[in-house]
Amino acid sequence: MSRKIVNRQQRKENLAGYAFVSPALICYCLFIAFPFFLTIILSFTEFNFLKVKSIAKLGNYIEWIGLENFVESFKDRRFVAAIKNTFVYAIATVPTAIIIGIVLAYLLNGKVYAKKILRLAFFIPYISSIVALGAVFKFLFREDGLVNNFLLNLGWIDAPVKWTVDAAVTKLPISLLVIWTALGYVLIVYMAALQNVPRTLYEAATIDGASGVQQFLKITLPLVSPTTFYLLIVRMIAVFKIFGSVNVFTMGSSITSNTSIVQEIYSTAFSSYQHGYASAESVILLAIIMVFTAINFFGQKKWVHY
Repeated sequence: MSRKIVNRQQRKENLAGYAFVSPALICYCLFIAFPFFLTIILSFTEFNFLKVKSIAKLGNYIEWIGLENFVESFKDRRFVAAIKNTFVYAIATVPTAIIIGIVLAYLLNGKVYAKKILRLAFFIPYISSIVALGAVFKFLFREDGLVNNFLLNLGWIDAPVKWTVDAAVTKLPISLLVIWTALGYVLIVYMAALQNVPRTLYEAATIDGASGVQQFLKITLPLVSPTTFYLLIVRMIAVFKIFGSVNVFTMGSSITSNTSIVQEIYSTAFSSYQHGYASAESVILLAIIMVFTAINFFGQKKWVHY
């Protein structure tokens, strides 16, 4: 009798657990899992959602073409340029944000006046609207903006630079915007990691005559290397998915010299209405992210200290 009561209570507890989990699980299946698998399926088809007149006859509007979308994507000049541009953004912004973030975190972790205000000031761009931040940067980098006026007054340039048009410099403002927005998150994560570094190590190093730079290189960097590895993965994935910073700054012009992979996917899906082709581009982006994540996980054994 007691076993039946126990089993009945366990069933009730299980049902209560499923009831609490089910809303999140349903949302996950509808908005993440289902679109994910649907994207993989559509990547092998030629499909235009606007041509669909009846959901019941959806199969009549989907044409299976195999790997043709993937082959064409690597022949597409715009998509190849978008991949190259995204790699440039990743190389330029991820290491820079991490280096600046850990240095600022190390400095703010010490005895600094108005530490909380400075920490908040660095974190605000991360939680601010990318539209607002893009508008600010676009104002700063106009031909008659503050950046050009500052450079002209210093005599570093002879004429205003066309930051949003000139292919040679158009990536610089976007990269600075990405670094600025990411810096707050990197800083906060590093400051949390630095709280776990024993102060006794710094005290012992000070007694042994180690300078602040030596303590940073020999103590701080190795002990926060797991955090560095985490931020490297997170920021790399975020930059490979970059869209808002590029789109807002260029007002959706999709100039080949600065467009990103996600922006090109968006343009293909919602401007050209080639949903099957856009799905193939999305799968390629997923493959790129998975490859670089795997490389980072393999390489972290040589430099991450647990």
